Amino acid sequence: MSILPTLNADLHCHSVVSDGTFTPEALAERAKANGVHLWALTDHDELGGQKHAREAASALNLDYLAGVEISVTWMGETIHIVGLGIDAEHVGIIEGLRRTREGRGNRAQLMADQLAKVGIYGAYEGALHCAGNHQLISRTHFARYLVEQGVCRNTEHVFKNYLIEGKPGYVPHQWASLDDAVAWIKASGGVAVIAHPGRYSRLNAMQMDDELYKRFKDLGGLAIEVVTGSHSPDQYKTYAKIAEQYGFLASRGSDFHDPNESHIDLGNLPLLPDHLTPVWSAFH
Repeated sequence: MSILPTLNADLHCHSVVSDGTFTPEALAERAKANGVHLWALTDHDELGGQKHAREAASALNLDYLAGVEISVTWMGETIHIVGLGIDAEHVGIIEGLRRTREGRGNRAQLMADQLAKVGIYGAYEGALHCAGNHQLISRTHFARYLVEQGVCRNTEHVFKNYLIEGKPGYVPHQWASLDDAVAWIKASGGVAVIAHPGRYSRLNAMQMDDELYKRFKDLGGLAIEVVTGSHSPDQYKTYAKIAEQYGFLASRGSDFHDPNESHIDLGNLPLLPDHLTPVWSAFH
């Protein structure tokens, strides 16, 4: 495995095991076809696809890192921490993720109840139908159901009008703590990465992002996503500077879920700036 920033690494994507629409095997094939050299499947709060992903990657001669994306509540904001190079059979992270998944069903029922109050009925059953893993029913599954029903033209429109804070279908949830998420990743032999930091608009607006980076680093977090599907070209530059400022390794990942929903396909990202140290250097 090359440790150069020019490696086509895609270290953030999702399968049907969480809220993607492709199987782990289909994602491996798509990554290989798109020229990816190093790949990681990072389903939300779930490791059930790791064995299939690793075996599929091996069959394709595609370098692979086991991964996960952990939902975290920090300063009242939901953020995501990716774990890369983890041991997917480590008891500590498996149990921690199980606890994190608890409560999704109750939240989904409350979301459906609130949507019914504005005339959108059957949303819980519809979202379940869209979910490959019923234990991981999420806002994305509700969004796909509302698109199917013609309520909105696409999932982005659903989120903006129904599923973000202040909108009819939004229900807050208490996820894992930042301390726990980083500890689980480290205990399982992995590297903790702050996922798509440009998406945390409230923290950025309140200038609390600096506190996040400091606390994350104090806990042993090592990396930050610089080039990702939800960042703009200007944000690539912003988070490259953040990586340098805090001494973070730089990660790269499309956050691919579905070809009709995701901004960028697997592997079709700009390369990391060549002056940064890539996160895959930690696994060389």
